[in-house]
Amino acid sequence: MFTRLRDIPITRRADYTKDWQQHYQSRLVTPEESVSHVKSGDHVAFCRGREPQALGLALAARRGELKNVRVTVPQPGRDFGWYDNADWGESFTVEIGYVSAIARAGLSEGFITYRANTDISESTPDLGKNPSYGADVYLVEVSPPDEHGFCSFGASVWDKPTAVRTAKLVMAEVNPRMIRTHGENYVHVTEIDYFNENPAPTGWEIASAPKTEAPAFVHQIAEHVSKLINHRDTIQIGAGGVTEWLPRVGTYDNHLDLGLFTEITPRGLTKLVAGGVITNKYKSIHQGKCVSTAAGGSREDVTFIDGNPIFELYNVDYILNPLTVAAHENIVTCNQALAMDLTGQSTCETIGTLQYSGPGGQPAMVMGAMLGRGSRSIIIVPSTTNDGKQSRIVPMLPSGTSVSGPRYLADIVVSEYGVAHLRWKTLRERATELIKIAHPDFRAELERDARSRLWPS
Repeated sequence: MFTRLRDIPITRRADYTKDWQQHYQSRLVTPEESVSHVKSGDHVAFCRGREPQALGLALAARRGELKNVRVTVPQPGRDFGWYDNADWGESFTVEIGYVSAIARAGLSEGFITYRANTDISESTPDLGKNPSYGADVYLVEVSPPDEHGFCSFGASVWDKPTAVRTAKLVMAEVNPRMIRTHGENYVHVTEIDYFNENPAPTGWEIASAPKTEAPAFVHQIAEHVSKLINHRDTIQIGAGGVTEWLPRVGTYDNHLDLGLFTEITPRGLTKLVAGGVITNKYKSIHQGKCVSTAAGGSREDVTFIDGNPIFELYNVDYILNPLTVAAHENIVTCNQALAMDLTGQSTCETIGTLQYSGPGGQPAMVMGAMLGRGSRSIIIVPSTTNDGKQSRIVPMLPSGTSVSGPRYLADIVVSEYGVAHLRWKTLRERATELIKIAHPDFRAELERDARSRLWPS
């Protein structure tokens, strides 16, 4: 494993010679005392993943007395008030790195700004760096310290280890409900300046596996994907309304000795580990280990992962690095698109200028799969929108759409109607393949458009 951080000063290191218990007790304060150290003009970065609840509320409560505080929220999950109040802008200028429902309206109205995360590129000041690195104040949630003085980052690592070590001031909210995992998921108490304790519900504690059944088209897609997986492959499963069903609808059940390397673990995945489907025996790297940067899923999933040495979590710029992905032979990445045009370029971010989400780890996983020996990239595109009125396979992506997957990285595309193999195909061949897996109601229209643009008249 390697570190790609360059030229960013490490402002704090663990001091193992220090009495960590005395350090912890002497820095244990209220959330209000912690955020009293935030000054007007500071850059405050929240951790990616669960934002610390009490610290966020205490910071928001200082609206009016603070001016021009830049607030970076990589992945909005909790609403502290600034996402739907344009008049908060004098106190807090908020930028986000992923578009979730609570921030979408503020983004559309223009008082929240969006930054495209660039996890696959090296952070370096002269070329641009992760804004969480080197922040004036970094806010993070951690578990209580263990007997050696180490706290866990809980169910997700993301970029927290580097963000802690490069921040000028670190404030941690200690939550005894957080899980502990292996890998890079730790920080020593001597690397943190202030602590407050808050046993906030973690969400997964009440998030048992849903009782709803997957729609019929999801089962059809799963059947196609299953045939593209071989025994001993390593799998990656991206975020999405269809992809996250795959472990629960039998996609992988009939395979042997699969490996796991992914960004976030979806619901139901731990049953594949417990059932012997995922063994990680034949992975090229991290043999015997399920590797990700975050652990997700239901209460049952996270309970299984808690303290389990089979699972290791690593920094995001290691996981979402195409070179790390490509180091796996026979990795099959499976991600989802909002739409794809007839040449194979796709989006998982926007339709036109309407921002739904962000690229997440999809670009890195796709690039890595295209570079890896024996590896494949699968993009799932349900044939229509949820109401069935529009095709998701379109002649051209709407004007203003962000292209998450360029056509030169298109490999295998799956809808409920079949599989389209695009690698090394001409544009005419690609259009023909994609039309075959489009919804029947839209095929004639797609055929007419393809003929008019890609075939001579």
